[in-house]
Amino acid sequence: MKRVFLGLLLLILFYNVSACAGKEADTETRQMAEDKSVSSDQNTIMAIEDNVEETEKQETEVTDTGAFNFETKTVLLNSGYEMPIMGLGTYSLDYDTCVSSVKTLLKNGGRLIDTAYMYGNEDAVGEGVRQAMEEYGIPREDIFVITKIYPSQFDDPEAAIDMALEELDIGYIDMMLLHHPGTGDVEAYKTMEKYAEKGIIRSLGLSNWYVEELTDFLPQINITPALVQNEIHPYYQEQDVVPFIQEKGIVVQCWYPLGGRGHTSELLGDDTIVSIAEAHGVSSAQVILRWDLQRGIVVIPGSSNPEHIKENLELFDFELTDEEMGYINALDRGEKHDWY
Repeated sequence: MKRVFLGLLLLILFYNVSACAGKEADTETRQMAEDKSVSSDQNTIMAIEDNVEETEKQETEVTDTGAFNFETKTVLLNSGYEMPIMGLGTYSLDYDTCVSSVKTLLKNGGRLIDTAYMYGNEDAVGEGVRQAMEEYGIPREDIFVITKIYPSQFDDPEAAIDMALEELDIGYIDMMLLHHPGTGDVEAYKTMEKYAEKGIIRSLGLSNWYVEELTDFLPQINITPALVQNEIHPYYQEQDVVPFIQEKGIVVQCWYPLGGRGHTSELLGDDTIVSIAEAHGVSSAQVILRWDLQRGIVVIPGSSNPEHIKENLELFDFELTDEEMGYINALDRGEKHDWY
C-alpha cells in the first residue's frame, strides 16, 4: 500500500515538474517569438524609414534640378554641374573689348560667359578668363564658359571641338552647344557626347532648337541636353516653347534678352517696362533681366560697357510682383529679331 502511495506521489511530482518545464518552455518560446516579432517590426520600420529618406532624397534631387537658387545665383543642371543664372554674351566683341569685358564681369562677381566659334573671339574669352584668374584669384572651377560649334563644322566635329579647346585654352569646356540645327547635327552631338564622357566637355546643349526640332532630335541622342539657348525677350517670349523645354529637365537660356541691336532702344523705352523700373528704382534692363530670371530663364546680355555689365548683375535686390510679371507677359508680339 505504501509502495502504491509512493508511486502515485512520484507520478504527481513528475507531472508537476513536467508541466512547469513545459510552461517555461512555452514561455521561452513565446518570448523568442515575441522578440523575433519585435525585431521583425523594427527591421520593417527601419526599411520604411530608409525608403522614405531615399524617396525624399530623390524628390529633392528632382526638384533641385533646373530650379534657380537665388541665394547662390546658380541653377543645378541635369548634368550634375551648377551654372550661374546670369552672365555675359560676347557676340560681336572684338579681341581687346572682349578681354576687357570678360574681366569686368568676373571682377564684379559674374561667373558665366558665352562665346562661339562664329563670334571669332574664343581666344579673347580664354585670355580674359586667364587674366582674371591670376589678377583676382578666381578658381577655374568657379567660372562657367559656354561655346558653340557651327553647322559648317558638323562634318568634322572632332576638329571643331579640338579647335575650341585650343582657342579657349582654359583646360576644359564647361558647356558646348550646337549653334543651330543643320546637316549632321545628330552625329556632331554624339561626338560631343564622347568628349563629355571623358570630362573634357562637362555639359552639352543646343541653341536655336524649338518644339518641332527637339521632338525630332532628342530620341536620336544619348545624353539629354542640359540647356537650350534661344532668342527670348518681352516682344518674343516663347510662352509655349519655354515650358516645353523646362518640363524635360532642360534649362532655358536667352540670347538677345534686351531685344538685340536695332531693337534695344525701343524695348528699354517701352512704357510698361519704364513704369515698372521707376516703381522699383532700377533700370529698364534690370527689369527685363529680372523678368527672365523669375520665369526660370538664364540671362546672358551682351555689353562692352563696364557700367552696364556691372548693372546687369545687380538683379537680386528687388522682385517683380505677379501683376508686374503679367504686364510684361502681355507685351508679347511674337516678334523675332534674328533668323535663327
